[in-house]
Amino acid sequence: MVPPPTFDEVSFGSYIPDPKEPSQSAAVLKAELFADQVTKLRKAADKKSLFGKKKPVRGIGLYLDGGFGVGKTHLLASIFHSVPGPKSFGTFGEVTNLVGALGFNNAVERLSGNSVLCIDEFELDDPGDTMLVSRLLTELTDRSVSVVATSNTLPGQLGEGRFAAQDFLREIKKLGALFEAVRVDGPDYRHRDLPPAPEPTASDLLVEQAAATTGSTLDDFDELVEHLSTLHPSRYGALIHDVSAVYISGVHPVTDQAVALRIVVLADRLYDAGIPVTISGARLDQIFTQEMLDGGYRKKYLRAISRLLALSRFEVPAHV
Repeated sequence: MVPPPTFDEVSFGSYIPDPKEPSQSAAVLKAELFADQVTKLRKAADKKSLFGKKKPVRGIGLYLDGGFGVGKTHLLASIFHSVPGPKSFGTFGEVTNLVGALGFNNAVERLSGNSVLCIDEFELDDPGDTMLVSRLLTELTDRSVSVVATSNTLPGQLGEGRFAAQDFLREIKKLGALFEAVRVDGPDYRHRDLPPAPEPTASDLLVEQAAATTGSTLDDFDELVEHLSTLHPSRYGALIHDVSAVYISGVHPVTDQAVALRIVVLADRLYDAGIPVTISGARLDQIFTQEMLDGGYRKKYLRAISRLLALSRFEVPAHV
């Protein structure tokens, strides 16, 4: 559970705030202060009294809220790199998958030794996640673990549009109370001052480019999404291991929500690995229908579009 390769080398110093967005500079300072506090808390938690017992020290929380492409994950990874270990980094889905794989009590024991738990893309999609995460983070902060999360939704609005969030307001408020919320505003840096989405490549040219690119893959869109349905999302990262570039033919708008959410996860893993994407068919900004974009998972779909467009502009590795 470490930051993806894209964020291996980032730091607070390498974050370049938009001069037009003062909240970005303020967020950097908040993140640096949080990292310093976590380091001090870890030292305090490791101190023993004259009676040989460690002093109980409660962890702290930071919640970076903002739109797409404002550098929230950059700051999250910078916090991870600057605090002492043990420490863990994962997406919200990866954290819930970990709890499912280990069992709740075992996961708490494993994570309770951390100085910090960094959670990217914090979102509550169902009541079960709400109850699970509320209990998990409460247990961890009680055991001196600090938590920092990024999201596109303020803590008090988690779950809206996805399930009857009003029925779980107590748990949602409890989660919100764990964090200091910091807003990060600004346009998506991935597309700042860039032209619109690239036009799709002609089908025959796509095949030629794929054949000429070492380590690349070439898949039909419908066959790819059908294969994704046979895999647990936690295995999507292994699917693209050692892939240099991805070519997908016949892309078209998706109307099935289950398919759309699998594409979101694949887009996240491709972006984490920095793998260029080239397609034929429909443009990548048309991959989700307007009905999808108007629904409860709008922010997930917009994030996926943002990341896929960025990957479509990445330089493809040298040909054979």
